[in-house]
Amino acid sequence: MSDLLDVHITYDFVCPWCWIGHHHLRSALAQTGMADRVALHFHPFELNPGLPPEGIARRDYRTRKFGSWERSQALDAQVARAGEKAGAVFAFDKMEVTPNSRLAHRLIRFAESQGNAAQRVQLHDAIYSAYFQEGRNIGSPDVLADIAEKQGYDVVAVRAFLAGNEGEAEVVAEETQAHQDGIDAVPHFRVGWNDVSGAQPPAVLAQLLMAGR
Repeated sequence: MSDLLDVHITYDFVCPWCWIGHHHLRSALAQTGMADRVALHFHPFELNPGLPPEGIARRDYRTRKFGSWERSQALDAQVARAGEKAGAVFAFDKMEVTPNSRLAHRLIRFAESQGNAAQRVQLHDAIYSAYFQEGRNIGSPDVLADIAEKQGYDVVAVRAFLAGNEGEAEVVAEETQAHQDGIDAVPHFRVGWNDVSGAQPPAVLAQLLMAGR
């Protein structure tokens, strides 16, 4: 039996507040000295499950969602300021596509099957960085295969996995479970019986961690 504390994170790769929340969690782990004493478990929660596999032009998507491109840019600026405080850098000007994140979540299922937890966390972070810092389309199998290869995964195995439907049922089942558990916003963090939603400050996440020890 593992002595590590299980930390469950429900998220989506296209959610900027999830990436900010992940940075806050890192800070909380550092503050509590628990970085080497936790096991991170990532649970998918697609914000845009109905997007086409190739994604959609970000300007078109955001304009429809927020009423105008100017409103979208103002919200991006707000997120960027929050990200800067958390250490999460956003390059919204590089992002041309709002991707469908299903393949990225399936890739994490592949990483779980490989059994290296530290490598899986690094892949998780690399997918976030590829989208928010580099503006890459993380709905593309080619992009995801490249990211995975750079994290040490067998690129041939990754491509074969993404070309099929392995991990699909698991992703859908986890998202269904999240809704049944009452999760309706991400990021969501759970440690033991305690949970919080939103990109909570490091101090709040530190309290969550300490309560779960």
